[in-house]
Amino acid sequence: MSGALRVERDGPVLVAALSRPEVRNALDLALTESLFSALETAENDPTIGALLLHGDGPGFCAGSDVKEMAQASMAGRLRIAERKAQLMRRIAHSGLPVVAAVHGFALGGGFMLAAGCDWVLSAAETRWRLPEVELGFFPPWGIDALARRVSVAAARSLLWGIEPIDGARAALLGLAEEAHPSQVLLARAREVAGRLAALPRDAARAVKPFMAEHGPSAALDALAREVYRKNCEAGGAAGTFARFTPQK
Repeated sequence: MSGALRVERDGPVLVAALSRPEVRNALDLALTESLFSALETAENDPTIGALLLHGDGPGFCAGSDVKEMAQASMAGRLRIAERKAQLMRRIAHSGLPVVAAVHGFALGGGFMLAAGCDWVLSAAETRWRLPEVELGFFPPWGIDALARRVSVAAARSLLWGIEPIDGARAALLGLAEEAHPSQVLLARAREVAGRLAALPRDAARAVKPFMAEHGPSAALDALAREVYRKNCEAGGAAGTFARFTPQK
């Protein structure tokens, strides 16, 4: 795993912290691969019963690494988006319970990553927002996770992203299971992860694969990437990516 993901054991829980403070824990391809590795490590260790994700520093995750996307070719951008979509599907189809403790901010890809976890705890003051449409492109992954958590009407308003919501609103919408003061958030998340990890292994790990029959759809992810591709080639997205591309 890369240094961008800090991993430790807490009894039967594997705790993974997004740790790219210089870019507010932005989710790049390397960090995505590290999350795959952490999930695989936890799945294959019979002494681990749950995975807990949180963010180092002032927030959970500021979204996908726009600089990485801007400097990639169009084909490269689509590959990055597909790999992140695969991570979401892997989380959904894994038998391992995945808990997210979300503080500070969960924006764009960070929002979607949290939404794809099984038990989401938010700090009451956390700023949740999807800014992609404002930046000129449709979110290319994570739509299924969002749609499974909230109503169609709520998903639509969240995708437009004209106003952020706080943790209390996220819990009311079903985006998070719980909202707590930030000072107790991680302790509560560790408690929840510990209780999930203590469940009988075979029975606990049957829950998610059973529910995954109605889980993330590769076909829907592909449709989202096609809309994203068209957005990237014209309109506001071109100006957004230009700001992150070195001038020659």
